[in-house]
Amino acid sequence: MVEYRILGYDMQHVRAYLQQGETIFGEGGHVVAKSPSVSIAFKAQGGLLKSLEREITGSRFFITELAGPGMVEFSSFLPGRVIQIPLEGNGIKVESNSFLFAESGVQYSASLASLGAGILGGEGIFLATFRGRGNVFVHALGGVSSYVLKQGEEIEVEAEHLLAFDENMQVSVTRLGNLRTMILGAIEQEGLFFVKVTGPGRVWVHNVSIGQLVGKIVRNLPASQGPGLNIGGFQI
Repeated sequence: MVEYRILGYDMQHVRAYLQQGETIFGEGGHVVAKSPSVSIAFKAQGGLLKSLEREITGSRFFITELAGPGMVEFSSFLPGRVIQIPLEGNGIKVESNSFLFAESGVQYSASLASLGAGILGGEGIFLATFRGRGNVFVHALGGVSSYVLKQGEEIEVEAEHLLAFDENMQVSVTRLGNLRTMILGAIEQEGLFFVKVTGPGRVWVHNVSIGQLVGKIVRNLPASQGPGLNIGGFQI
């Protein structure tokens, strides 16, 4: 059985300790270190169609498979918390950019959020679907709030803050206020759409959204800065 250690506080990372013959798979861009004895292979898990689904929704066409023995360390690009979600034959949906890695007993596919959430929610809510048996590790920006909803219980989550929820849960999208409210919300980089999630099941929520983080940074740039951001002589 694969052993794990979640380390750090403000910017957590996770180490997986693999025995001979044990494998995990994940997003290659999140691998920050590994033992020389750990081998890496790139595979199209689930076949061509599943790989195309992942590519369309912003994930990688090929997944990175890592085989033991040895240690592998994963981290995200921004500060936040690492969340371990165990699956016991059930499924979860995860905001696709938040996925770090999963055990080999888990199947990975991707799909556009139902009811147009991916289109209406600004940048889009693209969801990776995980089913099977094993652990899935995801990264929550900033911090994470978790909720366990009873049958028929509901919660509304600002679209860009939605991290993950159990696959069997019902979701729909609601718009914030009228046209004037939406215009003011866009100016202030506030959420315009909420995803309503109905129980029973589990819901995980980012405490920070990329859209709002970028918006606040841009608004505080010096007026003379012009378009883009100059860091170390490089314009981005």
